Amino acid sequence: MYGKWASANGYTLKELDYLEGEEAGIKSVTFSIEGDNAYGYLKSEMGVHRLVRISPFDSGGRRHTSFASVEVMPEITEDVSIDISPDDLRVDTYRSSGAGGQHINKTDSAVRITHIPTNIVVSCQSERSQIQNRETAMKMLKSKLLDLKEKEHKEKIEDLKGIQRDIAWGSQIRSYVFCPYTMVKDHRTNYEVGNVEGVMDGDLNGFIESYLKYLTKNN
Repeated sequence: MYGKWASANGYTLKELDYLEGEEAGIKSVTFSIEGDNAYGYLKSEMGVHRLVRISPFDSGGRRHTSFASVEVMPEITEDVSIDISPDDLRVDTYRSSGAGGQHINKTDSAVRITHIPTNIVVSCQSERSQIQNRETAMKMLKSKLLDLKEKEHKEKIEDLKGIQRDIAWGSQIRSYVFCPYTMVKDHRTNYEVGNVEGVMDGDLNGFIESYLKYLTKNN
């Protein structure tokens, strides 16, 4: 869905890490999308997405509900300084695999970095060398640490203001329903469309625009 959205809107998508599901599909995938205002638009996608469909893996043809968590972060630029102690990092290397990695090489060039104090884990296997994969993974780690720092700062401000935070964090932001009817609905803005196939083919601009208007009205 995001790959098709990127292609249709003039953005460049690059797969960084891919982990196949145990039985089918994708367990997790990390990718970068480059282009003007990419983060500004795609921050609307951050959260839990709910999918309702007749599972092709169920011989009984029953309806199943699945969930996918989407995390969106801006890429850290060189002028943003974040101090990371090497002692706080555990670096593991492994053989590239999956849809992107299997055609790259047969050496242990993929890199996984764990930030021990926060238990944040990032990995990259898309580059041709271990050094390049480590550099990309470090950029991802810095982005996550900056995002964590900003969230903690926001929570402190809200505590001072006495604002009650949403206790339903982690609930779905959007539902994609294939059965018994077809509909995609954003639960934050109430924007919805009936063409679920079109949305899965990347038609997300209506959802993005309605969310940006929602943010403007509520900030």
